[in-house]
Amino acid sequence: MTDRAWFDAAKGDIPQWAASMPKDADGTTIDWDWVRSLDLAHGVGTIPEPTPQSIHDALKADYATRERLESIIAQCNSAFMTDFDRFIGSYRLPRALAYANRRLNDNINTLLHLGEQQHLWAVSRERRGRATIAVLKPYSGSGPSNDDQGMLDLSGEAGGTSAGNTAAENSDVKFPTTVALDDVQDRTAAILDARAERRKAQRFQKRAGDAAMARANLSGATSPGGAALPGGAAASGNATGHHPKPDWRDAYLPGRDVDAVMGIDIETTGIDPARDYIIDVGFEFMNMASPRPAGEPETYAYEQGYYAAGDAYGQSRLAFGVPPENAALGNALIAKLTGIDVRGRSSEAGYRLFDEWPQAQAGLLARLTQQPYVAHNATFEHSWFMLNVAGYAESYRAGRITIIDTLPMSRQWDPGAVPTNEHPYGDNTLDAYAKRQGALDSAHNERHLGLEDSHIMLVAMKHHLAALKAQGKGPWGSTGRAGVGGKSCGRKR
Repeated sequence: MTDRAWFDAAKGDIPQWAASMPKDADGTTIDWDWVRSLDLAHGVGTIPEPTPQSIHDALKADYATRERLESIIAQCNSAFMTDFDRFIGSYRLPRALAYANRRLNDNINTLLHLGEQQHLWAVSRERRGRATIAVLKPYSGSGPSNDDQGMLDLSGEAGGTSAGNTAAENSDVKFPTTVALDDVQDRTAAILDARAERRKAQRFQKRAGDAAMARANLSGATSPGGAALPGGAAASGNATGHHPKPDWRDAYLPGRDVDAVMGIDIETTGIDPARDYIIDVGFEFMNMASPRPAGEPETYAYEQGYYAAGDAYGQSRLAFGVPPENAALGNALIAKLTGIDVRGRSSEAGYRLFDEWPQAQAGLLARLTQQPYVAHNATFEHSWFMLNVAGYAESYRAGRITIIDTLPMSRQWDPGAVPTNEHPYGDNTLDAYAKRQGALDSAHNERHLGLEDSHIMLVAMKHHLAALKAQGKGPWGSTGRAGVGGKSCGRKR
């Protein structure tokens, strides 16, 4: 299909989802007729009249819509992955909902800026629990404390507002603060905290039930001393005597036969794949055991002149854009972290948006399925691919994708990852791991660009695996896995 016909196809999947997922992540019954009524392709946000009450009402309506959408999106992964009878054939509906939610989030941020310009409120970005949210406070004549966003340029020209002035100070429109703020506060943090508490209670109930079943199992009474727990602390001890506990991320550890892999890293405008955009993708290939393929170019020019391609091959760097509304707002935090200024990445400036570019998605999916892909904290990349790459969720569920993560490699197998007060589980950032494994000079830091970070990750992984093999540890230890290892799924019956 071309253009945006896939939105109609996504809505055609609603009966499948409605039969398998009657409630959202907060336990609320989903109104699937409401979902069917949404114009996912052209926007679900509210465009108000430029009056104080209209801006307030539009923001209130958009927050309510976002809460409903995100609670549905949050439940989709669980419903899809536990649909063992494969009643749900496609993941395109969650992708379509996420597409609409990103534009809705842009509209919300635009309304927040309009309110600042009209002196309805001051906005500060504050960490609350599990989220950073926009907190509205009465306008007092001082500028908003917001380091995460740029300023909305009223002239329509990117970069026209100086960093030293607030949007309110640059606006010629003066309105008194005449709107209530209590009903237009961002509830994201409270929603996520409540959701986490429910999951915690469910896990507690499950553990209690499992313990009761174990006590009722008479065969356990005849097992002298009890059975050793699989993957116990001794399984991953290192030279320092530090014995990390088994962790769910251990499923992403490589096996002893791992060889050809693709390293990948993405840069985004934020941390939420249902709100933010992919703006940079870098990937390259490297063989962990066999020789580098013959005929590949011998050198590659990374941004860092001191990087040497070494055994890497097939390097690629992809740049993507953001909608004009997102570009107008700017993103000072991402610009500082990555050097990418989204004000120059508008689709109007010729940049293609990743979630609107099916050919780019198809090309990336083809690479992701050819061999295991490696990422540092791979669940981040995985969550973005689920809601951005057509066919990824279906391929993952079918077992055609294998994911390896260097984060648990650092945590479980790196003697340098010793817990400290500052890092209770050890310092396992890519920067720290790459430096300990000789992939990054101590005088330099992680670049936070996709290709460069992919490169130091793969170099570190190869160095680490070679050292572990020589020592008979890690994949070659007593609990090491045969094959390539990593996390993959298959059809279950």
